[in-house]
Amino acid sequence: MAHLARATAPRGLRLTPIARAAAAAIPVLILQLQAGTAQSARKPATLRYGSGLIDIPVASVLPHLMMTATYSGFRAPVPPMLGAGTSGGRDGAGEPSRAWFSDGSIAVGLLDRVEIGATFQHAADAGDGGRMLGAFGRVSLLPASVRGVGLAVGARYVSAPSYAGMGGRNFQPTRLGLPDPRFFGTAASAEEFATTFSPYVVATARLPGLQADPGYEVTVTAGWGSGMFAAGSDLDFYGDGASGGLFAGSAIHFTTGRGRTLSLMAEYNGFDVNAGAQLDFGGIRVGAFSLGLAGDGASTYRSRKFGVLGSVALCARDIGPCRPASRPAARDTVVLPAPPPDTVVVEVEAAPRLPAGSARTLCLATGVGVSVHVTAAGDTLAGPSRVPLSDLRPGIGFMGTYADGRDWFEQGSPITLGERSYERSGGPLRLDCADIVEIGSREGVPLFAERAAAPPYTVVHVPVRPGVWQGYSLVPDGTPRTLPDPGSAARPSLRINSGVRSSTVSMSDCGSR
Repeated sequence: MAHLARATAPRGLRLTPIARAAAAAIPVLILQLQAGTAQSARKPATLRYGSGLIDIPVASVLPHLMMTATYSGFRAPVPPMLGAGTSGGRDGAGEPSRAWFSDGSIAVGLLDRVEIGATFQHAADAGDGGRMLGAFGRVSLLPASVRGVGLAVGARYVSAPSYAGMGGRNFQPTRLGLPDPRFFGTAASAEEFATTFSPYVVATARLPGLQADPGYEVTVTAGWGSGMFAAGSDLDFYGDGASGGLFAGSAIHFTTGRGRTLSLMAEYNGFDVNAGAQLDFGGIRVGAFSLGLAGDGASTYRSRKFGVLGSVALCARDIGPCRPASRPAARDTVVLPAPPPDTVVVEVEAAPRLPAGSARTLCLATGVGVSVHVTAAGDTLAGPSRVPLSDLRPGIGFMGTYADGRDWFEQGSPITLGERSYERSGGPLRLDCADIVEIGSREGVPLFAERAAAPPYTVVHVPVRPGVWQGYSLVPDGTPRTLPDPGSAARPSLRINSGVRSSTVSMSDCGSR
């Protein structure tokens, strides 16, 4: 084991190739803008500070009222210490021992914009340095759902450990959560080492997949911070060639089936190259990680360390462990009934010749459109074979959940989104799926708003039937008013299977008879 002592003189900032790559990643994030989705529960847990990668934060936060509890532990070599002098401790006699270090954290998301929590590091006796307690928080300034790139600011605070018989020095926590009497606020011939408070700014981008629905998601993160992200760059045994606060990382999240998500992560936290994997079993997560992959073994902090992690994610909406969200239906999908028994299916190479008419697109409650053909006679043709709706038995099923037939819609009741009320306004209308985005739901029926609109939304759109929508306007004073049942004139209709329940589609709405 190399001699572990403070550097005799401060050195200027030295950027390693990894640090220069981290600095270059920030403008790359800005170039990778694309349309994103709302806050997701598919977020790995850091070792000590809530959601993120392994030891660095990301720009997203936990969804509203989602709570995580995480335990992590790793084994590391610990040299014998003889005490702390004016310039730090010294190696003691004898071989280094190996110890198991444990950390824990609790985090909760608020309003899809804030994540706060508490951290518990090194549960040990006071003679070994005492327990280090802390808190952390992050605020999303630009959610990734806006333009595909997120921006957030945050901070971490960890209490300074205390040691008996050390003269009341202002000792400082380390980036590994180890109690080490060599680290204190001021020291002769060394730079200031202050790590109790660590503010940072971070950006995260979602990168497009190789196909429309690849079954995986790739994220790239870069940021800068002070405190633990930067302090100690002048100490050879603590971090040789540190970046001065720059950090970066990437993760790829695979959907493996049955609601399971596998996350593979790699990062540079300003000192170490770390890697790990986590598997989410629908709210219960297990993982393994390795710290200091590029370490040379010269000290505890520059050695490779292996550990495990366990985490539980609880969601208020699920009243228990967070259940995975179902994957959206494929675009332009028409669900046809299975052929009856003893039916010979003949595949025709050429597409059928279409009669005179026009093509139309019905915007479904899934947020995607489906194409149909309306003939000059008024018949609606669907599917690759252009089968008339009237020839299908028992019916054609379109994906999605609709408001038609539900009590609250038939009675004209207002709807609530967040803390705001909306009431029905205007008549039925048609929408282009490219112009709207899902923002919530009412009893399983999704709610949409204009893609260009920003909260608080003035108009919310509700899918009534495939291709038919109803607008709801914001109540100015926040007090909902009960509207009378608008009723509807009798008209020929077709019963279709909407996936969750049956809905009625007017022939005039679909252009068929």
